[in-house]
Amino acid sequence: MTRPTPTDNEREVTPVDIVVSKADEEGNIEYANPIFYKLSGYSKKELTFAPHSILRHPDMPKVVFKYLWDELKKGNEVNAFVKNLTKDGAFYWVYAYVRPAFNADGTLRNYISTRKFMSKNARKTIEPLYKELLALEKSAGVEASEQALFKLLDGKAFNDVMDSIQNN
Repeated sequence: MTRPTPTDNEREVTPVDIVVSKADEEGNIEYANPIFYKLSGYSKKELTFAPHSILRHPDMPKVVFKYLWDELKKGNEVNAFVKNLTKDGAFYWVYAYVRPAFNADGTLRNYISTRKFMSKNARKTIEPLYKELLALEKSAGVEASEQALFKLLDGKAFNDVMDSIQNN
């Protein structure tokens, strides 16, 4: 699947939209709800078993996804703000809650992501932060960006900081 060229067109995620997807251990989409397809512009056929990263907007710092995957692989839940890229190059912002789901025997079944509206105040905080982290990644690498992120967290839990930003 060819990655689209980003545009300045934004797709609106409303406060009542709940975007849901399930992905396998490698991040390939196993299920998505209708609003997911509507926002992304892709069909069910195009996205089923496609890597979730097809939606990754180039404005997203890699460190956010590194943190997300590191935590998920430890069995932890993660909250994060994500800017997604649509099939036609537009974008949309969401506040994502991602968690691992386990079988009865404790083995990983899949990852479930529930995404919702990102508050305007959160966007005012996150956009400049992500730009700063992305610039640092480009100049000094993901490790430098990760160090900067944890310095900004100042010992606070990532999920707690994300929730605080979303709810203020």
